[in-house]
Amino acid sequence: MRVIKLSALTLLSLFATTLNATPALSDLKLEQSITLSGLSSGAYMAGQYHVAFAEQVDGVAMLASGPVYCAQNSLGLALEHCFNKDTSAPDILAIKQYIAAQRSAGKLAPLITLKDDKIWIFHGAKDATVQPKLATILYEQYKQWVTPENIVLINDKPFAHTFPTDRPNLGSCERSEAPYLASCGYDASGSLLQHLLGKVKAKTTSTTGTLLEINQHQLAAAAKDTLAEIGYLYVPVSCAAGEPCKLHVSFHGCKQNANSVGDAFVTGTDLNNYADTNNLVIFYPQTVASSINPFNPNACWDWWGYTGADYATKTGPQLQAVHQLVQALLP
Repeated sequence: MRVIKLSALTLLSLFATTLNATPALSDLKLEQSITLSGLSSGAYMAGQYHVAFAEQVDGVAMLASGPVYCAQNSLGLALEHCFNKDTSAPDILAIKQYIAAQRSAGKLAPLITLKDDKIWIFHGAKDATVQPKLATILYEQYKQWVTPENIVLINDKPFAHTFPTDRPNLGSCERSEAPYLASCGYDASGSLLQHLLGKVKAKTTSTTGTLLEINQHQLAAAAKDTLAEIGYLYVPVSCAAGEPCKLHVSFHGCKQNANSVGDAFVTGTDLNNYADTNNLVIFYPQTVASSINPFNPNACWDWWGYTGADYATKTGPQLQAVHQLVQALLP
């Protein structure tokens, strides 16, 4: 782990706005290894990031997605085989060959770096947006790369396409609607963190840390063309006080970015509540919607190739952008 030292000028430029009082970020100490999670397009993105940069990733949680590189750089294939059709049947052999070729070319992390990572896969059995059987295909894909005992597949919950929580004040778990957070009597954040990190302490009832708005364009040159200007960083009091902490990156789904749902996702999954008691800093990178080129009206993460053919490799624009943002937080 290393200490992140930020001058007053750097604080003003990188951490543009705070939703509470600014913590003492000059004392922030973060481990070099990170964990990831995501819902829907965010889950596809989390898997892509893991396979590209596994050297720095200890584990990944994916909710409501299919195999890495499912769409094979084709929106047509994405809609036919990686979305909501009962006939979905991704070309696993072609995907496997592509990933092996990119790995050999050095554009993905070496296979050995994935072996001991923790994998948590979740899919609601009543998901009508992403075909539930795609989770099983994702599970089988990861069994090729990771020690099988490290992989968990949960696909027996009668939930729709949403992020399930045990909060009582959210929408119905039987519907998929904005902000795609629901009261399901199931604590997905606690379950995924338990698997990724080992034993975790109980979450707080209400958060006590600080949610910061960070300027993604200033932090990462690659973010200017493909990410929103503002992203979010949740910093618990313990981490701001200089205790050793770990970074967790949480990817929103389509139509779940802040411009669409406000702060619902960055405050509503309970990841922040667990961060307070488990010395975690939570980073919520943000995409931006576009109805022109690239065509992405729902602010999805790129899992089909709208930013270019190398979207699922280290040279992919969004993967580069998020990696630069992570490196800026872990200098």
